[in-house]
Amino acid sequence: MNDQSVSPPAALSIEVVSDVVCPWCYVGKRRLEGALALYAKARPDAPAPTVAWLPFQLNPQLPAEGMARADYVAAKWGGRSSADVYARVSAVGETVGIAFRFDRIVRQPNTLAAHSLIELAGAHGVQSEVKEALLAAYFLDGRDLTDAQTLVDVVAAAGLDAVVARAHLADPAARHAVEAGDVEARQLGVQGVPFFIFNRRYAVSGAEESAMLLQAMLESEAPAPVAHDAAAERIGG
Repeated sequence: MNDQSVSPPAALSIEVVSDVVCPWCYVGKRRLEGALALYAKARPDAPAPTVAWLPFQLNPQLPAEGMARADYVAAKWGGRSSADVYARVSAVGETVGIAFRFDRIVRQPNTLAAHSLIELAGAHGVQSEVKEALLAAYFLDGRDLTDAQTLVDVVAAAGLDAVVARAHLADPAARHAVEAGDVEARQLGVQGVPFFIFNRRYAVSGAEESAMLLQAMLESEAPAPVAHDAAAERIGG
């Protein structure tokens, strides 16, 4: 009888294109977490999936210092208040444990610097923690994500070395890498966020329910060829 070793199954790869000033991206993160919990029950012997957070700027045209939130809301939605604009996402947020505080947001940031720190966090094994910290800082505490010291404080509390983070913010190459990633996502057809990519075979656009995300996870692992989104196949490659 031949004793042949069997390679362990590869971990499911999940990539999420999103922005830290997108409230639906925060909801999507919670729903992904729910899907991961469901996946662990459905596939108890499978290795834990890997999750990577990729950049997308909803407002790349904003200056580095951002702009007053009130002016941003007025320019984008006219006379409607933030409460009116965000009523639906606030209600949905409550269902996944997010108590959005849009009233605390004073400044609408350009998110290039924040994305550069998220990318850095990936190399240090704390990307999901840093992503969560930045989302919470903005949507729960109304912190100014255009301020370098604020960014360093937030990511340091999430486990990223403050000295390394500060040096990274001063590195033009770090920002150029984020810009390139953002451009690539748009060129590949990502028009809205969050955008979930599973094993480069399936893509889900929008903050869909955990059950739907789980279905995409499981189908992306199916051995038979399946239909897939072109962006899911190529983005980040």
